[in-house]
Amino acid sequence: MDEWLMQKIQEVTAEEQAYLAGRTQVEMDVYRCPGGRRLSDGSRQFEVDSQLFLRKGKLITVRHHSRFVEFPVHQHNYIEIMYVCMGEITHYIDGKELVMHPGDMLLMNQHVKHSIKRAGAGDIGINFIVLPEFFDIPFQMMRKQNIIADFLVGILRQNNPIPQYLNFQLHGKKAISNLMENMISSLVNEEALSEEMRHPDRPEVSGNLDADSEDVINQYSMGLVFLYLINHIDTLSDNSSQNYEDIVVQSTMKYIDSHYRTASLGYIADDFHLSCPTVSRMIKKATGFTFQELLMRKRFQKAVMFLVETELPVEEIAVNIGYENHSYFYRQFKARYGVTPNRYRRLHKDDKAIKL
Repeated sequence: MDEWLMQKIQEVTAEEQAYLAGRTQVEMDVYRCPGGRRLSDGSRQFEVDSQLFLRKGKLITVRHHSRFVEFPVHQHNYIEIMYVCMGEITHYIDGKELVMHPGDMLLMNQHVKHSIKRAGAGDIGINFIVLPEFFDIPFQMMRKQNIIADFLVGILRQNNPIPQYLNFQLHGKKAISNLMENMISSLVNEEALSEEMRHPDRPEVSGNLDADSEDVINQYSMGLVFLYLINHIDTLSDNSSQNYEDIVVQSTMKYIDSHYRTASLGYIADDFHLSCPTVSRMIKKATGFTFQELLMRKRFQKAVMFLVETELPVEEIAVNIGYENHSYFYRQFKARYGVTPNRYRRLHKDDKAIKL
């Protein structure tokens, strides 16, 4: 990281000076507006308010995590992304301890409640404070459905809000670190320049601060970070709202459901940068079936549906579900259902509900 930037984000703030001077509790007025939401017992909920940090019209900003104090359970009315630059930062979510190290990244939607262990002078975490609309461009950059895309969709879920957080133990992956540090640098510089422009006693600063163009650049940068994260999905910690193996298995089930005619284990293995035996073990452990068994179950469910609900010839049905070898299809069907496909059709043509 740039020496100037590292020095900047290690500076002790006025808030931190108060903690060093003996204040033992978080200075709430720094984080929440007067009033705010109240709980059923009348007490005020600790919800960090984006309005206290974002300048008007801005979609994103950064601030370093305040050290020297324990943060009690709280949530945010924005999306928070924490990136650790030095030392370690420890979060507690749903009874889980998440210890973050340099280069690690934690994404939390606005429904997550968490607390944070007291950080020392050498523990530097950067909080990205982000409004949901910032993610429009990163979402468009997603090539297909994946865990990051699901997270971004969850940001907009209001009727049934679900806490979702993704903890990536990246160990300083260079490409991701460069992008994150570039965004931190641009946002820190932007905030510093904005402060100089607002301060009446300081000399006039030349140049224009184009907040919109900076936001767009950072939107594309964040989109690139997400694309890299998809390629490093194996760094997703078990201490996430979804663990890595669950994601692989769920993706496999969705893939089989929509591509049963041509599905292959190799496609899933390539997609997750894993070996076929590794993916196969994950699927067997989670479902009790091998990939081929799950694929056959789906194919024959479709075959039964075609037999009962359509007049398609059996040979055409076999091809439609992925079997060019008609004899093999007939043998497998009879072994599974005890009758030939034509016999099954005659027996069940009047069924109101297909028994799969």
